Amino acid sequence: MIEMQDVWKTYPNGTIALQAIDVHIKSGEFVYVVGPSGAGKSTFIKLMYREEKASKGQIVLNNFQINRLKEKQIPLVRRSIGVVFQDFKLLPKLTAYENVAFAMEVIEAPPKVIRPRVMEVLELVRLKHKARSLPDELSGGEQQRVAIARAIVNSPGIIIADEPTGNLDPETSLDIMDIFQKINRQGTTVVMATHNREIVNSRRKRVIAIEGGRIVRDEQRGEYGYDE
Repeated sequence: MIEMQDVWKTYPNGTIALQAIDVHIKSGEFVYVVGPSGAGKSTFIKLMYREEKASKGQIVLNNFQINRLKEKQIPLVRRSIGVVFQDFKLLPKLTAYENVAFAMEVIEAPPKVIRPRVMEVLELVRLKHKARSLPDELSGGEQQRVAIARAIVNSPGIIIADEPTGNLDPETSLDIMDIFQKINRQGTTVVMATHNREIVNSRRKRVIAIEGGRIVRDEQRGEYGYDE
């Protein structure tokens, strides 16, 4: 569950990125966050996992009061969510297997648990056969699939994705969306910022539209609604 109440974000230069944000996302939902460039989508996403801190208001995620967290508590919260980035953020000197396993090693999972779980999620994203490949030996789509495997390996209740198909071709983007939908059907909440009109319009989910830092539309089975 994610809840924001009267959330504002003002940067040191005075720019107001978000204002008066009120939103409630239930467990198991799939939500697209859309809007023009500079509307505040990425800030909205980053507030959820405390990459940015709200200037005002309350954010609750998995029963954590996000804005009240001490710095040492932030990693604990991030263990309960998975984050997928547009630029993958894989460790270049680690194999696909090692990149995914690293997320389990960080939380000190037992070695006997790590291997079967990593292979399980690599199979889910159809990359079991590339377990020993380094990131630069993988295509962009394959790298994103490794990033998704890493995000879900610790079975988080929430996946937060910031433009996960932004650097991918249309066919690969659809492949990535198939994986996100499969994860969502298993009960994981997915919140995804995206500019991809075709995906939003063809795979109807809840749409939260942000313009000028405000939520201007919140629709079940919504459309993209912008000319890019």
